[in-house]
Amino acid sequence: MRKKWALNLPWIMMIASLLGFSFFYLVPFFVSFLYSIVDNPINREFCGLSNYKQLLQNSYFMRGLKNTALFMAVSVPLNMVLSLGVALVIRNIKSYSNYFSLIFLIPLATPSATSAFFWQNFFGLHGVLNKYLSVFHVDGIDWLNSKYGMLVMVIIFIWKNIGYNMALFLSGLSSIPEEYYECADVEGAGWGWKLKHITLVYLSPTTFLALIMTFVNSFKVFKEIYIITGEYPPDSLYVLQHYMNNMFLSLNYSKLVSATYILTATIVLFVVCIFRAERKFSDHLHY
Repeated sequence: MRKKWALNLPWIMMIASLLGFSFFYLVPFFVSFLYSIVDNPINREFCGLSNYKQLLQNSYFMRGLKNTALFMAVSVPLNMVLSLGVALVIRNIKSYSNYFSLIFLIPLATPSATSAFFWQNFFGLHGVLNKYLSVFHVDGIDWLNSKYGMLVMVIIFIWKNIGYNMALFLSGLSSIPEEYYECADVEGAGWGWKLKHITLVYLSPTTFLALIMTFVNSFKVFKEIYIITGEYPPDSLYVLQHYMNNMFLSLNYSKLVSATYILTATIVLFVVCIFRAERKFSDHLHY
């Protein structure tokens, strides 16, 4: 009896975990879909895709969608390239490489409120950056409330997340056999050839994982923006999460859920495309 119980214990634990996940995540997620196809949670009159159409015609939603897409189009590739570059540099450092890695990992352990306060004082009208610019007789501006606001948020995002991708790339680089590079050196291959035909090829699984994680983490920049600018930021910093947060505060759950499903569909579509690209790339390598 005890042996039978021990054999069934993994299944019992797995079923309990699935039930908990379904009850707290899956069921509420699908039940909330009903709110997106009714006019409001009180009347609950069926309106089809009317809420989605109104969202696409809403100037605030479209502004948030445009700014979010622009931010991701700049920050995600830039973060990937910089983190890979840092990982390659640290890997080739013969001594004190652990200390250099720690420098880039510190932002991960820094609370969002603390980092937001630092950057607010750095890029503010009377901040550190403007004080340095005044030495060169350059007039200071409020960087967060200017046309450069999105660039500031890209800098904050990269500072916050470059260490995470760097750690992933370092792990992937350590799994590449040194014999490959030694053979390439014997054949007289240059640094560029080794990077293209060895490093990037065998680092592809890590690269796709880092790309997905960077894409997901890019949505978390709202936390810093919200702490720095509040509920109603400048137009250049208004992202999708601002719209969703304001809909929640105004109890407009139909619009909130509709925006959530559009955002979820976008994330799922991106992840599916990444997995398909990774599969094709892997098949091409094996071929």
